[in-house]
Amino acid sequence: MTPVEGVALLLAGIVAGFINVLAAGGSMLTLPLLMFLGLPPQVANGTNRVSITLQSVSAVANFFRAGARHIRLSLRLSVPAVLGSMLGVWLALRVSDALFETILMVVMVAAAIIMLLPQPKLDTRPLTVERLTPGVYLAMFVIGLYGGFLQVGVGILFMIVLYRMLKIDLGQVNAFKVLIILVYTLPALAIFLWHDQVRWSYGLVLAAGSMTGAWLAVKVNMSSRGAMVVKWLTVAVIGVIILKLALS
Repeated sequence: MTPVEGVALLLAGIVAGFINVLAAGGSMLTLPLLMFLGLPPQVANGTNRVSITLQSVSAVANFFRAGARHIRLSLRLSVPAVLGSMLGVWLALRVSDALFETILMVVMVAAAIIMLLPQPKLDTRPLTVERLTPGVYLAMFVIGLYGGFLQVGVGILFMIVLYRMLKIDLGQVNAFKVLIILVYTLPALAIFLWHDQVRWSYGLVLAAGSMTGAWLAVKVNMSSRGAMVVKWLTVAVIGVIILKLALS
């Protein structure tokens, strides 16, 4: 890894960590960047989990220092996500690089469309265990399966489900999301490590940036104008990545 590549990973990590905590979609930047720097798709997929894990640790710690709670409910939601994630990793290790890149491009297009949809009105009603229906658990399993397979844009799916099905406000969504992602990413990372699909030098540099971005995201209270800038900037970068994948 050259110094220029290291700086690129660090900066991308900061942006991705910031976006992942306040919204979602940071892996749309980091995963293709790892591939662009020469890592095979499956290795890039595994290496990206190092950043996701440490970024989530940073975000969870800062959220709970800021007063976020509901650990027990988060762990309940994490169980089906972990089961789905393990199945997703098993599938990811058995598909061809060409199919993996095709799926990645399709998901990016879909995620970009989702990011352009109008923001829903927040609901600040308190969350209770009675609202964790079988449908919610099934949704967590399916999202975990996708996250284990690819990871890109999984935060968007968690946000949609947690808001649409549980009707919780954005602050709760982010706190739940980062803890669930942390719990289900750990076994996924372990499986990638077992299959030698992780490059630590790339992963740790990327993680240093993403942990910084996650810390900043928890501290910063984004304005509606700032959120719009992040959304359009992310969509623009997604467009460039899709073009690059299509041309390659």
